[in-house]
Amino acid sequence: METVILIVVIALVVLGAAGWFVVGSRRKGVPPAPPRTPVEPGVGDEAAPPVEAPRRTVDTVDLPETSVVVPETSVVVPAEPELVPLEVPEPTAGRLVRLRARLARSQSTLGKGLLALLAREHLDEDTWEEIEDTLLTADVGVAPTQELVERLRTRVKVLGTRTPAELRALLHEELLTLLGPDLDRTLKTARHTGGEGGDRPAVVLVVGVNGTGKTTTTGKLARVLVADGRSVVLGAADTFRAAAADQLQTWGERVGAHTVRGPEAGDPASVAFDAVKEGIAEGVDTVLVDTAGRLHTKTGLMDELGKVKRVVEKHGPVDEVLLVLDATTGQNGLVQARVFAEVVDITGIVLTKLDGTAKGGIVVSVQRELGVPVKLIGLGEGPDDLAPFEPSAFVDALIGD
Repeated sequence: METVILIVVIALVVLGAAGWFVVGSRRKGVPPAPPRTPVEPGVGDEAAPPVEAPRRTVDTVDLPETSVVVPETSVVVPAEPELVPLEVPEPTAGRLVRLRARLARSQSTLGKGLLALLAREHLDEDTWEEIEDTLLTADVGVAPTQELVERLRTRVKVLGTRTPAELRALLHEELLTLLGPDLDRTLKTARHTGGEGGDRPAVVLVVGVNGTGKTTTTGKLARVLVADGRSVVLGAADTFRAAAADQLQTWGERVGAHTVRGPEAGDPASVAFDAVKEGIAEGVDTVLVDTAGRLHTKTGLMDELGKVKRVVEKHGPVDEVLLVLDATTGQNGLVQARVFAEVVDITGIVLTKLDGTAKGGIVVSVQRELGVPVKLIGLGEGPDDLAPFEPSAFVDALIGD
């Protein structure tokens, strides 16, 4: 009996295990083995055809049409540089007359002050001292002031009665004499033809202390020459001031003048030499060289200015050395003038900012100090406010009509 029970238990266990295996296989997705088909007689020795595995079908997905956009390649054609129309400078003849009102406003203290003093009924010693003080305040200088006062005293005594018209004529004549009307104020800017030096342009060096308007004056001088029918090359030899070359080039482009420049902080003498060389190659009338604004207290820099002149003279003599002075500096300008005159042979003076000061007498004192004439005066910020100095027109502006 116990044996029978044991056999039954074993059978149940086997049946249970088999059922668990079948159920587990189905859960795992393992298909049951297909039933074997009976083989027909006579064909048992042939291989059964292979059972093909079920093919997996992939659903086709309609993808959106993608259009490939090819970017258009645009060829950038560089625009032609815009041609800046050249400016036509005002004629230099009579410029000072046209600027007379501007000059008269700043110099009225000198001319009208002297006329008012001379018109007094009694010219005693106090009055003559006031006349002398007026002249000194206007920077006429001690020696020229004493000369003028002595001549006025003598002529007023001889004249006797003094009408306003007579006083004006008297003062006009004496001031004109003081300015040196016979001095040669022409600018030597004509091209050299023939002779020992051959055909070459005139060379003008522009010197002066920084702040006097030297580079601007060089640009305005180019306009003066172009207005007079000259062709010009500019030399930017002020290599110590970063903006000087750009500034000068802008002035030149306005009137069609080529500017020769070098590297910043380069050798000024080399730039000046190249500028004259370029002027010779182009066959221009005048080469203007803007030099560095030397401080008159810097001996080494002043020596370099002398070097610039010597190097330029390898092409031929320098025709003009123009010293630019700020009229508002008064007697300090005379100190600068003395030092520059020791380094280079100054041939002319350019007085700038003369419309901004009542010290018009600086024209007289600087001429006496250097023994060279004032050739140009600056009377404003406009491009054509640089005028050839005309002594008679200057005196007319001082004392009025």
